[in-house]
Amino acid sequence: MKGLGGLRNVVRQELVARQLDEQIGARFPVGRRLRVLDVGLGQGTQALRLARVGHRVTGIESDAEMLAAARAALAAEPEGIRARVRLVEGDGRDTGVHFLPGSFDVVLCHGVLMYVDEPDGLLAGLARMLAPGGLLSLLVRNADALAMRPGLSGDWPTALTAFDTTAYTNRIGLEVRADRRADLTATLAGIGAPLHAWYGVRVFTDTVPDEAGLPPEAELTALLAAEERAGRTDPYRSVAALTHLCGVRG
Repeated sequence: MKGLGGLRNVVRQELVARQLDEQIGARFPVGRRLRVLDVGLGQGTQALRLARVGHRVTGIESDAEMLAAARAALAAEPEGIRARVRLVEGDGRDTGVHFLPGSFDVVLCHGVLMYVDEPDGLLAGLARMLAPGGLLSLLVRNADALAMRPGLSGDWPTALTAFDTTAYTNRIGLEVRADRRADLTATLAGIGAPLHAWYGVRVFTDTVPDEAGLPPEAELTALLAAEERAGRTDPYRSVAALTHLCGVRG
């Protein structure tokens, strides 16, 4: 977990990794080298992790600063891993410009939809990138639990407003949008990649300060175990800060 930053990001990346590995393991033969597309790859945490275990990964990112960070992280990897990763500067809504339909076994779109006002077109394009039986992994802000963070922080006016909206202000001050699981379930069915499984991410640790570091190893292990259990257990997963949805291309 070295290099993942503070506790909130470690929880996010580690839980998503475990959940993604579970879905990949259930859908593909052990040892198969998959073709992975990471849309909005950010600093490349999941892309590099998948490349390290042998998959061929293409990352697409529109933010120049994030892309530079991903390239720097890739440059620090051994040559064999670097050879399995391709980084592309571009917008996730233009995947059809860069790739042929059915080119990938797994498509990741993590932490992207909140910046897209109308996500249906983006999601339809991502589904077209999948080969039959391919896995679409989405990580979104959970609109059904938008009142949790302000409520737990004692910000009652914001908590009350959050019950009736999908808009919110994120921690870096940007006005963005959350998604409801029911809406995405309908969208995934409509684009031919119906929902197969879903998880909650950051049930207990979403209100932790950004600057919070990691606790001692034993405590972190227990914390992650509790978060992982909550993320797959009702009713806890329904109030997680983030929702991880996995659709499968028919």
